[in-house]
Amino acid sequence: MIPWLLLLPLFTQISAAVEKTLGVSPALLSKYVPLPSGNWKCLDGSKEISWAFVNDDSCDCLDGSDEPGTGACLNTEFYCQNKGHIGAFIPGSRVNDGLCEPQCCDGSDERPGVCKNVCKEASEEYRKKREEERKLRKTASKIRSTYIQFAHKEKKRLESVIESLVKDIEVKEKEVARLKEIADRTESISQAALEHKQQSPLYQSILDHAEALSALQREHKKHLEREKALGDILHTLRSNYNPNYQDMAVLEAVRGWEELAGLPHIGEVEGGEAGDNVPLKEEPPTPNSNDDENPWTPERLNNELDTLLNADYISLLLEHDEHIRAPREDSLLFDLTAYLPDSLVPQYEEIRGTLVSWLTKLGVVRGDDTASTESSRARQNFLDAENSLKSARDEKRQAEDDLAEVFNIHRFGRDGEWKKLDNHCIQTDQGDYTYELCLFKEAKQIPKHGGSTFNLGRFESWNPDESIKPGEPEFYQKQVYKHGTRCWNGPERNVILLLSCGTENTLLSVVELEKCEYQFTATTPALCLPLDADNEPRDEL
Repeated sequence: MIPWLLLLPLFTQISAAVEKTLGVSPALLSKYVPLPSGNWKCLDGSKEISWAFVNDDSCDCLDGSDEPGTGACLNTEFYCQNKGHIGAFIPGSRVNDGLCEPQCCDGSDERPGVCKNVCKEASEEYRKKREEERKLRKTASKIRSTYIQFAHKEKKRLESVIESLVKDIEVKEKEVARLKEIADRTESISQAALEHKQQSPLYQSILDHAEALSALQREHKKHLEREKALGDILHTLRSNYNPNYQDMAVLEAVRGWEELAGLPHIGEVEGGEAGDNVPLKEEPPTPNSNDDENPWTPERLNNELDTLLNADYISLLLEHDEHIRAPREDSLLFDLTAYLPDSLVPQYEEIRGTLVSWLTKLGVVRGDDTASTESSRARQNFLDAENSLKSARDEKRQAEDDLAEVFNIHRFGRDGEWKKLDNHCIQTDQGDYTYELCLFKEAKQIPKHGGSTFNLGRFESWNPDESIKPGEPEFYQKQVYKHGTRCWNGPERNVILLLSCGTENTLLSVVELEKCEYQFTATTPALCLPLDADNEPRDEL
């Protein structure tokens, strides 16, 4: 039998080897082995030190790798093995500080006997919590799957809408082309009638009156400018002349200006010198027996005369003609569409112009009585059809944009799981306010006891952190709402929304981190990925 004293050096070496690897993570454990020379090379390769200097509580390597278990070097990490639970890292500065770190349930961050090994209890609590989270995710992921189904149904609906609109647009385009041809043909027929109406004495008199009124307006403006210039000259003369040394002609001119402008005599001005500016006295209005009959006040002349002079006299002429001939619009000939089957109306509209032309030549009807009306109707029908076509095109464009966003990772996610929540509103009460968040739209602060509702921001983007790739789960854990109502003497209100997995769409809390900067926290099933091999985290026990 080998004497036990001979085994003592062997036990000492084994104990020393364990101490040298204290605080070393499993990934680096193979690097903490002495070289054949008895030295050890720093992990950064900068130099070799004696193996005895590893974990000797003295920093020898530039990268601090020789002290993984003592905390002697700055900016190092200590690895807690936590056997029976999950290993964890803590900063090297917390090693041997007399405090039991919760991350190190095995107590290895302190000297033996300082901290108890509670990894068994921590593992049981962790497993219980993990099981609750698994149940929550399992339930919530099923709700998420219904959101994805909704996105696929919405995709099919939008595709159907677009397909229907494409056909509708084709029909409307043909209708617009047909009505344009009718309008152009009708307008060409009515052009001769319009030229005839423009020769009427009434129309020619209106043009003459407009030209005369325009000339009077120009002359009036010239007189006003001259009157102002003359007033400025007389005001300067009055302010600067000396009544004791001026001749009588100047004195009479000043006195006349004072009387005309309603000013006091230069020697009677109180509260200031003779040269001070004195406002003109407001003269009482001159009695005018025609005031009630003439509503054109100076203010109206100044503001509305240009509009009157720029009127479209041809349009007025046509409107006047339609007005005086209004009773004849109900004649059977031109209201025939009211008695025709709908299937025959398009054919009638196409031949109506030709029919009217024949009846006019035969003397049955007067062409100039109906030409302008028919032209207006044809043009209006064309414009209505054109507007309907534009609306259909806009609706198709909007449907195409909505379709492109359903499975866009920058909008509703790769699986479309967020489409169901578009404009879905959630609320929470806090203090004197109710906070409302409509996802992808806006956030509001609503007072409970009356007052103004403030917009806290409109949806701007998902997580703006450039280190997180769009489409990753972390990307959808944050939303940004910006450009809300501006605070009093402050910036615009903004909201950061932090999202987490939950079985319901719930707004949990609202915190104003800084002035007008709010942080919302909420849960949603849209973040709950299904439990599978790719998404299930692995426990390193």
